[in-house]
Amino acid sequence: MRLDEFIEGFERDEAAEKRRLAAEKSYAITDHLEDVERQFEEALSGDALFGSTAPEIFVGRSGYPNVSTGLLSPVDRDAAAEGYATSSDWYSEGLGIEDVLQRRTGMLNSTRQTPVDSVQTGGRRGSRTGNAYDVWEGFVGVQREVAIADHPVDVEVGLDGKPDLDVAFDDVGTPTGPRATATGADLTENPHVPKPVEKTLSDDDWQAQGAMTYLYRRGFDVYDINTILSAGALGQASERSLVPTRWSITAVDDTVGQYLRGTTRNSDTIDKPELWYNEYMGNRYWVLLSPGRWEFELVEMKAPQSVWNPRPETGYYMSSAYEGYEGRTSYVEETAGAYYAARLGALEHLQERGRQAKCLVLREITDDYWAPVGVWQVREGVRNAFEGEPGVGQTFGETLNAVADQLPVPMGALRRKSELVAGLQSQLSDFG
Repeated sequence: MRLDEFIEGFERDEAAEKRRLAAEKSYAITDHLEDVERQFEEALSGDALFGSTAPEIFVGRSGYPNVSTGLLSPVDRDAAAEGYATSSDWYSEGLGIEDVLQRRTGMLNSTRQTPVDSVQTGGRRGSRTGNAYDVWEGFVGVQREVAIADHPVDVEVGLDGKPDLDVAFDDVGTPTGPRATATGADLTENPHVPKPVEKTLSDDDWQAQGAMTYLYRRGFDVYDINTILSAGALGQASERSLVPTRWSITAVDDTVGQYLRGTTRNSDTIDKPELWYNEYMGNRYWVLLSPGRWEFELVEMKAPQSVWNPRPETGYYMSSAYEGYEGRTSYVEETAGAYYAARLGALEHLQERGRQAKCLVLREITDDYWAPVGVWQVREGVRNAFEGEPGVGQTFGETLNAVADQLPVPMGALRRKSELVAGLQSQLSDFG
């Protein structure tokens, strides 16, 4: 598709950008929490909660290395537990922000304070772990069984008191809802563990990075791998530990991204600049691919009324992170987990095509993004930007200029923030 035809349909909707949805939507979430409280009272039997738990856990990072580690269980007895676990299905189902918050606040986070190295001692998990003496009993053991299972597992959780109905937000992880202190947990069925997961568990000497890559190559999405890593079920036996969910999400995106980058390192480049677009949950993604060796950059433009804008009084807040052909050697600070999630989506597309390219992702966070739901929506936003047909330009400069009128910041501001855009300007000045 010609570039001008691709751009033609994108007229900026100023009215939509000025909507202030937070107050209106927060009332809906408050009403929903009242329903959750009622459902909790119905589900509680004495001081125990029995229900089907999603194949998902949560490990906090506050107080590390003594962290809050929890089982996430839908409070509604009739709920389909699979739908409560964070996954790419949420995008295909078209979930909005309010839908995500309702699902997350509909799960009770039953927590215990636990040292992260608590998984290194204890009883053997039968023949499945070989010589790895990991904890597979007690609350942490139940949590790990839930994490490695391929379907929701029925559990009975003992609780100490009523839940706290607050909602906890994070810029990387998915929100968590009501939480209560757990006195213990028991499995009420035997979980089914996929053979590739059993293989990673049984190898005491397999480093976590290799095990993650192995699972990804065997068809496990990063959501599944993140849960298994967080439960301390990957890596060399002597080094296995619980990994805070926020850290495990980024670790998996980064590790799988590096693997994908390795598979395309010597690939041919794409032929012409391409422009791809997607919009999801008040986030607009422009993905520019250009012929050349691999480079990647994420530039974020955050509206004053959107989440995570630290200085709304000054207008749009910009952040960015970049890597060249050899990759990065340090953690991304400005864009945090969003960088690794966006990079993964781009690399999956290029690996599928057997090509490499320079890649610039421009993420506009509008004020319609009124509550943070985690970097999974960044990952899926970029992954699904490559559906359909791109706009094709003749040069990177022409393609960038075509996007310029669609962005909320002037080209000068983008040039000052972006390595790739600044590099383009330097190249053009050589001919002046």
